[in-house]
Amino acid sequence: MVKIVVAGGSGQVGREVIDALVAAKKHEITVLSRNVSSDANASFFPFVHTEMAQKAAVVDSTPGFKWRVIDYNDKSELTEALRGIHTVLSFTQLLSDPQNTTEKNLIDAAIVARVKRFAPSQWGSASTVGMPWWAGKDKVKEYLEKVNENEKILEYTLFQPGLFLDYLATPYKTAKHLEPLNTMIDFQNRRAIVVDGHDTVMTYTTVQDLAAVVVRAVDLGGEWPMSGGISGNKLPISQVLKIGEKLRGEPCHIHSTLSCSRGITGHPFTIDKVRLEDLENGILTASWTLEASHPTVAGDQIEKMLKTVLIGTLIGSAKGAWDVSDEVNKLLPDFRFTQIDDFLTEVWQGKL
Repeated sequence: MVKIVVAGGSGQVGREVIDALVAAKKHEITVLSRNVSSDANASFFPFVHTEMAQKAAVVDSTPGFKWRVIDYNDKSELTEALRGIHTVLSFTQLLSDPQNTTEKNLIDAAIVARVKRFAPSQWGSASTVGMPWWAGKDKVKEYLEKVNENEKILEYTLFQPGLFLDYLATPYKTAKHLEPLNTMIDFQNRRAIVVDGHDTVMTYTTVQDLAAVVVRAVDLGGEWPMSGGISGNKLPISQVLKIGEKLRGEPCHIHSTLSCSRGITGHPFTIDKVRLEDLENGILTASWTLEASHPTVAGDQIEKMLKTVLIGTLIGSAKGAWDVSDEVNKLLPDFRFTQIDDFLTEVWQGKL
């Protein structure tokens, strides 16, 4: 048993990981959060009582678990909170912290408190190329590299699961906390946007598999690799579209084929091809765009942000940002990841 701190634990991905850690019943877990009223409620942790939380900085909610209000700008308070902690998992929101103050303060406090392992807020692509809203991830990575420039001061890994496979189930929700989110492949409407001339390799991992893998990684002896690639499924977009066309078929009375014995026929996706040069100049020629956004984006910024995210994700995909490595897979050779065919069949089979 070790002591784990989860920073920024009120976010969707953080909550999935917290649930998995709590269910494992192996470790002492402390969740750090800025906000009492929004986090200490029944929808976040049913065992945290809001009235009690509002009266205390630390809430011992259930055996092996506590929730603590923290000021991320106060390094001494952070250091005190991290004393005796073995592993820090950060899910802090970089989008709303352009100077990356929270992550840097966490790293500094972890060093002073002699934390053994640190996982910064990554939880996505292998690189941020084309995706400026994630530039903070590179800055934090550089900060960690500088920390260990002369000698190993802090063991860390960059957990990168690629794109969540759950998003291909949109609008259906397939996880407890992770909300549906549009991507450039839209199974619901049988359409996709691809970069012309690029059959992009994508890595897809379910958020449940990510959470399960993190729990197992905490238990590992030895040293974490700096690159923490988690590859549930790796395949080109053309193959994802073939799976979609197979599953998102039409009733047999529309097309009569041999596959009518199963009640459906294949249905090609409508493909919008966009040029990489246009995207790099901020031009999006696709006939549709994303519809959902991150809750931290203000209402008057949503339309602009959605366009930026779609363009950036397409540029990143064409340049290999979503082709994630598999270092963590190699550390856990017995772990069986959810396969994309099985996942999408369960979600989409029989839906019109």
